[in-house]
Amino acid sequence: MDGTHCFFKFSSLITTLNRVIFDTMVFTNESSELLSVLELNNNNKNIFFDPQLTDKTILWNTGECLTITIDHINYQVLKNEVLFLTEFHKIDHAEIHSARMVRFNKSFFCMIDQDSQVGSKGLLFYGPNHIQKVLLDQASVQNFEILWKTFRAEMLEKNVLQKEMLESILKRMLILSVRIIRNTTFLNSVQTAQVDLMREFNYLVEIHFLEHHDVAFYASMLNKSPKTLSNLFSSVFNRSPVTIIHDRIMIHARRQINYTNLSIKEIAHKLGYQDIQTFSRFFKNRQGISPAQYRKRLKIIVT
Repeated sequence: MDGTHCFFKFSSLITTLNRVIFDTMVFTNESSELLSVLELNNNNKNIFFDPQLTDKTILWNTGECLTITIDHINYQVLKNEVLFLTEFHKIDHAEIHSARMVRFNKSFFCMIDQDSQVGSKGLLFYGPNHIQKVLLDQASVQNFEILWKTFRAEMLEKNVLQKEMLESILKRMLILSVRIIRNTTFLNSVQTAQVDLMREFNYLVEIHFLEHHDVAFYASMLNKSPKTLSNLFSSVFNRSPVTIIHDRIMIHARRQINYTNLSIKEIAHKLGYQDIQTFSRFFKNRQGISPAQYRKRLKIIVT
């Protein structure tokens, strides 16, 4: 009886190990290029919480519902909804029934250098929203299923030009996602040149928001006047450039308060404010409470 029990336990262990090996596929090489393709659930979701520097994450919810908390903000993710996350997103908690994750680093694929081929910069990643979500329709689900199977098959190949093949699959996934956003949102009626301008502005804000809070700086980088930029964003995107800049500053301010022990004065200085009073007024105007009150309330919630 004991031998039979041990046999079944051993068989169960082997099955579990096979599933872990099969469900976790990683490509890496001597150039530190990294791509991982994973099936996620509540048993192995801890992998999801550990992105490395420069990692980008695509999370495709294949279950009925996924609950996730990012930067202390709760999200309900629908079935076949896809999230696009950068290394700056702090994942606090997730309840995952069934999901698929693609994670890659900058060495494997640099979206900045290859933006002309994909068009994801400032839209899927480093966009104006806290996180970008894409809802797949039936046709898109079928396309993603094909890509997922192709990813996994190529991971098993270990053959010549494997990196190039995996990169082409990733590019196709990103391009399909960009098309969905542009075809199913207000961007469908916006000229390509205007969308590209918006994307470039979003990315420039991501790079420079700590030092530059004024629209004039970004307008100069884009060879536009501040008035032209403001008029375009207000009329086409229903969101002013200064609002996008301030929203990005607030995301970083909340992260610093939430996840560091820096003083409010130190956070203000890192965000480009010369004095704590100016930063506190800015924060209170946006959040409704002062930075100190926000940190105190957060400690109460956490405890």
